[in-house]
Amino acid sequence: MRPVSSFPGTVLLAGLIAGTLDILSAFVHFFIVTHGQPVTRILVYISSGVFGKAAFSGEPAMMWWGLLFHYLIALTWSFVFFLIYPKIPGLRKHPVATGLAYGLLVWCVMNLVVLPLSQVPHGPLRLVNSVINILILMVMIGLPLSFMARKYYTR
Repeated sequence: MRPVSSFPGTVLLAGLIAGTLDILSAFVHFFIVTHGQPVTRILVYISSGVFGKAAFSGEPAMMWWGLLFHYLIALTWSFVFFLIYPKIPGLRKHPVATGLAYGLLVWCVMNLVVLPLSQVPHGPLRLVNSVINILILMVMIGLPLSFMARKYYTR
């Protein structure tokens, strides 16, 4: 199999990998915390950002909308990372720190800017859940993007 070498192909692959790692981690965390509730509730929650309370109507399409929105968000964050990566030389020197910091940045922007502006139901930030979600984004989005960008830009 020929490796992906174009910028759009690499960003798409990075977004799909990061998005998949992120959603699978979220599913596992949710399943454990809720003692076996259906993980599709996460996808419905995501779709509520656009559809508001209508997302919770039980319509199966809401789950698919949530999955689509999740991957669009992951692709957007991947695209942003690949755009800024070559412009900040220090990012290449410390790929682990870069990835961890980017995961934290993603959490901050999503939870402190995007979600409050969306139609998702708002609840209080809980420290333990926030820390777990930050760690998921750092490890499942930040690190893969950092290593993939480093490989792409050093070839």
